[in-house]
Amino acid sequence: MTDIKEVPDSQKKKLTFLICLILAFTVMNGTMFNVAIPDISADFGLSPSQVSWVLTGYILVFAIGSLMYGKLADLFAIRTLFTIGISLFAIGSLIGFLSPNFPTLIVARIFQAMGGASIPALSFIIPARFMPSSRGKVFGYVASTVAFASGVGPIVGGLIGGVLDWRFLFILSMMSALSIPLFRRWLPEEERRQGSIDIPGAILIAITVASLLFVITTYTLWMLGVTAVAGGLFIWWTLKAKNPFIQPAILKNKRYTVTVLTSFFGTSCLFGLIFIIPIMLRDLNALSTIGIGLVLFPGAIISGFLGQVGGRVIDKRGGVPVVITALLLIAGGCLLISTFAGSQAWIISVCMLVAYLGFPLVQSSTADILSSTLSREENGVGIGLFNLLNFMGGAFASAIFGAVLEIQGVTLRLNPLSAGGENIIYSNLFLVLTLLATASVVFFTIFYKRASAKHVEVS
Repeated sequence: MTDIKEVPDSQKKKLTFLICLILAFTVMNGTMFNVAIPDISADFGLSPSQVSWVLTGYILVFAIGSLMYGKLADLFAIRTLFTIGISLFAIGSLIGFLSPNFPTLIVARIFQAMGGASIPALSFIIPARFMPSSRGKVFGYVASTVAFASGVGPIVGGLIGGVLDWRFLFILSMMSALSIPLFRRWLPEEERRQGSIDIPGAILIAITVASLLFVITTYTLWMLGVTAVAGGLFIWWTLKAKNPFIQPAILKNKRYTVTVLTSFFGTSCLFGLIFIIPIMLRDLNALSTIGIGLVLFPGAIISGFLGQVGGRVIDKRGGVPVVITALLLIAGGCLLISTFAGSQAWIISVCMLVAYLGFPLVQSSTADILSSTLSREENGVGIGLFNLLNFMGGAFASAIFGAVLEIQGVTLRLNPLSAGGENIIYSNLFLVLTLLATASVVFFTIFYKRASAKHVEVS
């Protein structure tokens, strides 16, 4: 394998800006369409279960793609993968803009997901591969962009969909194609590395993930049998194959597994928070889509700036203390929301601000730990698995809390500081998120320390 030298500082700035810009398009592409679902349903005369495939189809393909691109990055040049991924993303956006019917729209979303999955997957690999001396700072920028774009997306989606038409949401995503020449110019050249793709393993893990996500998003429980069979066959094949899709050595790395599990639970808290807040604000505060976006906006803006500061701290002190700080912020914010659920919107916005501060910090710090834990040969698939599990965490949280919110007549108040009434179920859910974030802190603090001590002994 040919070693790749670290890119110059001037090139780092250009690459970082470009990564953050294209990542913003991808994140907003997801959150904008959440607010467009009612309009799409009305245009095509769809039932809620039918129109949900605009999101479900995207989620299924995107989740699998995030792992696949990570594996491909271990073998092929990142500039080539970006070219292919962004091209597919832009083509899907063009098809979506022109879509005359619902089946065409679904095809468009699948193309978008096939290409868009490359962007977060490769965006976390680039700093580790080409900017190792300042990767923490770059991870901070990347994670801040995700936090900012997720908060801005609903506002942009509501404005464009309200003033123009939901099809115009695809225009922003189409513009991503303009970044391809810049990526090809600024990303270093890489030779094709030795190795091959474990096709049977890739197919088996794709079926496992897709069937599990299908269960989560559609509540089709019989698909759990498909998940179990495909998952069992994947494990069997991984242990048997000479060069399996995921090397067992990666999962035997305790520092890696502890960090990935911590990120999974932390991301579950964040996505659970982001899923419940809009429903609560609509139910208890009677806010419009734009109003909900404005409540989230301050946290998104400030967390964007804090992520940059967190990135610098990671470069100086490492990711471990930042992971702990991030999870404590998430726990504190969820506890505040649990206590003040049902209060005026500006109070919820302040509480959200505390939790939102942990958003970029938990992603950037865990990504930094993983990139320093894995070897270069493991980096791509390791980061890909990290992205996949984060995505799964968000899907689990949305499905579980969505089901809980359908429970009627909840009277048991778990947080004694909260007020009684219609807000009880929301207060209880946010208290659960508080406990989950706190448990994640305890888990990471104990087991990462043990894993690090064992690694030093072996070394």
